[in-house]
Amino acid sequence: MKIGIRGMGLIGGSFEKAFRAAGHEVFNLKGAAPETVGGCALVIVALPPSMVAPWIKENASLFAPGTLVTDAAGVKKDICTEMEGPARSARWHYVGGHPMAGKEVSGYANSEAELFRGASMIFTPYRWTDAEVIERLKAIFSEIGFARFAVTEPGRHDEMIAYTSQLAHVVSSAYVRDELSCGHLGFSAGSFQDMTRVATVDPDLWTELFLANREALDQVLSRLIGRLFEYRDAINSGDSVSLRRLLDEGRRAKERSR
Repeated sequence: MKIGIRGMGLIGGSFEKAFRAAGHEVFNLKGAAPETVGGCALVIVALPPSMVAPWIKENASLFAPGTLVTDAAGVKKDICTEMEGPARSARWHYVGGHPMAGKEVSGYANSEAELFRGASMIFTPYRWTDAEVIERLKAIFSEIGFARFAVTEPGRHDEMIAYTSQLAHVVSSAYVRDELSCGHLGFSAGSFQDMTRVATVDPDLWTELFLANREALDQVLSRLIGRLFEYRDAINSGDSVSLRRLLDEGRRAKERSR
Protein backbone atom coordinates (compact mmCIF):
# COMPACT_ATOMS: atom_id res chain seq x y z
CA MET A 1 0.00 0.00 0.00
CA LYS A 2 1.14 3.54 -0.74
CA ILE A 3 0.88 5.70 2.38
CA GLY A 4 1.44 9.45 2.52
CA ILE A 5 2.34 11.33 5.69
CA ARG A 6 2.29 15.09 6.14
CA GLY A 7 4.25 16.14 9.19
CA MET A 8 7.45 14.36 10.16
CA GLY A 9 7.79 15.01 13.87
CA LEU A 10 7.76 12.34 16.55
CA ILE A 11 4.38 10.88 15.57
CA GLY A 12 4.60 11.32 11.81
CA GLY A 13 8.15 9.99 11.77
CA SER A 14 7.13 6.98 13.84
CA PHE A 15 4.26 6.29 11.44
CA GLU A 16 6.72 6.48 8.55
CA LYS A 17 9.16 4.04 10.15
CA ALA A 18 6.44 1.68 11.37
CA PHE A 19 4.67 1.41 8.02
CA ARG A 20 7.96 0.96 6.17
CA ALA A 21 8.87 -1.83 8.56
CA ALA A 22 5.47 -3.41 7.83
CA GLY A 23 6.30 -3.47 4.12
CA HIS A 24 4.39 -0.43 2.87
CA GLU A 25 5.62 2.29 0.53
CA VAL A 26 5.66 5.55 2.47
CA PHE A 27 5.91 9.10 1.13
CA ASN A 28 6.64 12.39 2.87
CA LEU A 29 3.92 14.67 1.50
CA LYS A 30 5.63 17.94 2.38
CA GLY A 31 6.01 19.62 -1.01
CA ALA A 32 5.07 16.38 -2.77
CA ALA A 33 3.97 16.35 -6.40
CA PRO A 34 0.20 16.10 -7.02
CA GLU A 35 0.58 12.63 -8.52
CA THR A 36 2.32 11.46 -5.33
CA VAL A 37 -0.53 12.67 -3.14
CA GLY A 38 -3.08 11.19 -5.53
CA GLY A 39 -1.35 7.83 -5.54
CA CYS A 40 -1.69 7.25 -1.80
CA ALA A 41 -4.36 4.87 -0.52
CA LEU A 42 -3.92 6.23 3.03
CA VAL A 43 -3.02 9.79 4.01
CA ILE A 44 -2.06 10.63 7.61
CA VAL A 45 -1.85 14.29 8.62
CA ALA A 46 0.47 14.58 11.63
CA LEU A 47 0.49 18.38 11.86
CA PRO A 48 -0.45 20.65 14.79
CA PRO A 49 -4.26 20.80 15.24
CA SER A 50 -4.74 24.22 13.64
CA MET A 51 -3.01 23.05 10.46
CA VAL A 52 -4.82 19.74 9.92
CA ALA A 53 -8.10 20.82 8.29
CA PRO A 54 -6.51 23.58 6.16
CA TRP A 55 -3.97 21.12 4.72
CA ILE A 56 -6.62 18.49 3.95
CA LYS A 57 -8.92 21.01 2.28
CA GLU A 58 -6.04 22.47 0.29
CA ASN A 59 -5.15 19.04 -1.09
CA ALA A 60 -8.67 17.56 -1.27
CA SER A 61 -8.84 17.71 -5.05
CA LEU A 62 -5.73 15.50 -5.28
CA PHE A 63 -7.06 12.55 -3.29
CA ALA A 64 -8.16 9.59 -5.37
CA PRO A 65 -11.66 8.13 -4.88
CA GLY A 66 -11.69 5.79 -1.90
CA THR A 67 -8.58 7.28 -0.27
CA LEU A 68 -8.56 7.01 3.52
CA VAL A 69 -7.60 10.31 5.16
CA THR A 70 -6.98 10.60 8.89
CA ASP A 71 -4.93 12.72 11.28
CA ALA A 72 -3.04 12.38 14.55
CA ALA A 73 -4.05 15.56 16.38
CA GLY A 74 -4.74 15.43 20.11
CA VAL A 75 -8.02 17.34 19.84
CA LYS A 76 -10.84 16.36 17.53
CA LYS A 77 -14.03 18.41 17.85
CA ASP A 78 -12.90 21.56 16.04
CA ILE A 79 -11.12 19.62 13.29
CA CYS A 80 -14.04 17.25 12.66
CA THR A 81 -16.50 20.14 12.61
CA GLU A 82 -14.41 22.01 10.04
CA MET A 83 -13.97 18.89 7.92
CA GLU A 84 -17.57 17.65 7.95
CA GLY A 85 -18.78 19.65 4.94
CA PRO A 86 -15.85 18.77 2.65
CA ALA A 87 -15.83 15.14 3.80
CA ARG A 88 -19.57 14.59 3.33
CA SER A 89 -19.45 15.56 -0.34
CA ALA A 90 -16.13 13.88 -1.14
CA ARG A 91 -15.39 10.56 -2.81
CA TRP A 92 -12.53 10.03 -0.35
CA HIS A 93 -13.05 9.29 3.35
CA TYR A 94 -11.96 11.45 6.28
CA VAL A 95 -12.01 10.00 9.79
CA GLY A 96 -10.45 11.83 12.73
CA GLY A 97 -7.70 9.88 14.46
CA HIS A 98 -5.54 10.10 17.57
CA PRO A 99 -2.79 7.58 18.42
CA MET A 100 -2.41 7.19 22.17
CA ALA A 101 1.35 6.95 22.13
CA GLY A 102 4.23 9.33 22.60
CA LYS A 103 7.41 10.25 24.42
CA GLU A 104 8.66 13.00 26.69
CA VAL A 105 10.74 14.26 23.75
CA SER A 106 9.68 15.43 20.31
CA GLY A 107 11.04 15.57 16.77
CA TYR A 108 11.80 13.14 13.97
CA ALA A 109 15.13 12.16 15.55
CA ASN A 110 13.22 10.61 18.45
CA SER A 111 10.70 8.74 16.32
CA GLU A 112 10.73 4.94 16.20
CA ALA A 113 8.97 2.12 14.43
CA GLU A 114 7.91 0.45 17.69
CA LEU A 115 6.24 3.52 19.23
CA PHE A 116 2.71 2.21 18.63
CA ARG A 117 3.31 -1.38 19.77
CA GLY A 118 0.49 -2.29 22.17
CA ALA A 119 -1.03 1.21 22.03
CA SER A 120 -4.61 2.37 21.51
CA MET A 121 -5.83 4.23 18.43
CA ILE A 122 -8.90 6.45 18.65
CA PHE A 123 -11.14 7.14 15.66
CA THR A 124 -13.86 9.80 15.59
CA PRO A 125 -16.05 9.11 12.56
CA TYR A 126 -19.19 10.99 11.59
CA ARG A 127 -22.59 9.42 12.12
CA TRP A 128 -22.82 8.86 8.39
CA THR A 129 -19.36 7.26 8.02
CA ASP A 130 -19.56 3.77 6.51
CA ALA A 131 -18.62 1.11 9.07
CA GLU A 132 -16.49 -0.57 6.40
CA VAL A 133 -14.21 2.47 6.35
CA ILE A 134 -13.53 2.10 10.07
CA GLU A 135 -12.80 -1.61 9.66
CA ARG A 136 -10.30 -0.84 6.90
CA LEU A 137 -8.54 1.67 9.12
CA LYS A 138 -8.42 -0.77 12.02
CA ALA A 139 -6.91 -3.46 9.81
CA ILE A 140 -4.22 -1.10 8.47
CA PHE A 141 -3.22 0.33 11.84
CA SER A 142 -3.17 -3.13 13.41
CA GLU A 143 -0.24 -3.91 11.14
CA ILE A 144 2.01 -1.47 13.01
CA GLY A 145 1.21 -2.72 16.50
CA PHE A 146 -1.94 -0.97 17.67
CA ALA A 147 -3.65 -3.38 20.06
CA ARG A 148 -6.88 -1.52 20.87
CA PHE A 149 -9.24 0.76 19.00
CA ALA A 150 -11.73 3.20 20.47
CA VAL A 151 -14.44 4.64 18.23
CA THR A 152 -16.22 7.65 19.67
CA GLU A 153 -17.68 11.08 18.95
CA PRO A 154 -15.25 14.03 18.69
CA GLY A 155 -16.74 15.78 21.73
CA ARG A 156 -16.43 12.67 23.87
CA HIS A 157 -12.85 12.24 22.70
CA ASP A 158 -11.93 15.76 23.78
CA GLU A 159 -13.64 15.33 27.15
CA MET A 160 -11.78 12.11 27.92
CA ILE A 161 -8.42 13.36 26.61
CA ALA A 162 -8.74 16.47 28.79
CA TYR A 163 -8.80 14.08 31.75
CA THR A 164 -6.49 11.23 30.72
CA SER A 165 -3.77 13.28 29.02
CA GLN A 166 -3.99 17.05 29.17
CA LEU A 167 -4.73 17.29 32.90
CA ALA A 168 -1.72 15.06 33.64
CA HIS A 169 0.51 17.40 31.65
CA VAL A 170 -0.80 20.47 33.48
CA VAL A 171 -0.28 18.83 36.88
CA SER A 172 3.21 17.62 35.97
CA SER A 173 4.25 21.06 34.76
CA ALA A 174 2.87 22.81 37.84
CA TYR A 175 4.35 20.21 40.22
CA VAL A 176 7.92 20.42 38.92
CA ARG A 177 7.91 24.25 39.08
CA ASP A 178 8.13 24.13 42.88
CA GLU A 179 11.21 25.77 44.45
CA LEU A 180 12.26 22.43 45.94
CA SER A 181 12.50 20.72 42.56
CA CYS A 182 16.13 21.59 41.90
CA GLY A 183 17.20 19.89 45.11
CA HIS A 184 15.40 16.60 44.57
CA LEU A 185 18.48 14.45 43.94
CA GLY A 186 18.99 12.03 46.80
CA PHE A 187 15.46 12.64 48.04
CA SER A 188 13.42 11.34 45.11
CA ALA A 189 12.50 7.97 43.66
CA GLY A 190 9.78 6.59 41.42
CA SER A 191 7.01 8.88 42.62
CA PHE A 192 8.92 12.03 41.65
CA GLN A 193 9.90 10.60 38.29
CA ASP A 194 6.33 9.50 37.54
CA MET A 195 4.92 12.92 38.46
CA THR A 196 7.43 14.91 36.41
CA ARG A 197 7.88 12.65 33.39
CA VAL A 198 5.55 14.56 31.05
CA ALA A 199 6.63 18.05 32.14
CA THR A 200 9.17 18.19 29.29
CA VAL A 201 6.55 19.05 26.70
CA ASP A 202 6.81 21.09 23.52
CA PRO A 203 5.40 24.41 24.87
CA ASP A 204 4.11 25.57 21.49
CA LEU A 205 2.24 22.37 20.67
CA TRP A 206 0.75 21.88 24.14
CA THR A 207 -0.32 25.51 24.41
CA GLU A 208 -2.29 24.96 21.22
CA LEU A 209 -3.74 21.68 22.48
CA PHE A 210 -4.80 23.14 25.83
CA LEU A 211 -6.43 26.20 24.31
CA ALA A 212 -8.17 24.21 21.59
CA ASN A 213 -9.77 22.08 24.30
CA ARG A 214 -10.13 24.80 26.93
CA GLU A 215 -13.74 24.06 27.92
CA ALA A 216 -13.23 20.38 28.64
CA LEU A 217 -9.85 20.99 30.26
CA ASP A 218 -11.27 23.74 32.48
CA GLN A 219 -13.93 21.35 33.78
CA VAL A 220 -11.54 18.57 34.80
CA LEU A 221 -8.97 21.05 36.14
CA SER A 222 -11.61 22.78 38.27
CA ARG A 223 -12.77 19.46 39.69
CA LEU A 224 -9.18 18.52 40.55
CA ILE A 225 -8.58 21.85 42.28
CA GLY A 226 -11.69 21.27 44.36
CA ARG A 227 -10.46 17.84 45.43
CA LEU A 228 -7.02 19.21 46.30
CA PHE A 229 -8.66 21.72 48.64
CA GLU A 230 -10.36 18.80 50.38
CA TYR A 231 -6.98 17.18 51.10
CA ARG A 232 -5.42 20.48 52.17
CA ASP A 233 -8.28 21.29 54.53
CA ALA A 234 -8.12 17.86 56.15
CA ILE A 235 -4.35 18.10 56.61
CA ASN A 236 -4.43 21.66 57.96
CA SER A 237 -7.14 20.85 60.48
CA GLY A 238 -5.55 17.58 61.57
CA ASP A 239 -8.72 15.76 60.54
CA SER A 240 -7.43 12.20 60.34
CA VAL A 241 -10.89 10.75 59.72
CA SER A 242 -11.52 12.90 56.64
CA LEU A 243 -7.97 12.44 55.36
CA ARG A 244 -8.12 8.68 55.68
CA ARG A 245 -11.50 8.70 53.90
CA LEU A 246 -10.09 10.75 51.01
CA LEU A 247 -7.06 8.47 50.67
CA ASP A 248 -9.28 5.37 50.77
CA GLU A 249 -11.58 6.86 48.12
CA GLY A 250 -8.53 7.46 45.94
CA ARG A 251 -7.32 3.90 46.45
CA ARG A 252 -10.71 2.43 45.56
CA ALA A 253 -11.07 4.75 42.55
CA LYS A 254 -7.74 3.48 41.23
CA GLU A 255 -8.81 -0.13 41.68
CA ARG A 256 -12.05 0.51 39.77
CA SER A 257 -10.17 2.20 36.92
CA ARG A 258 -7.95 -0.78 36.12
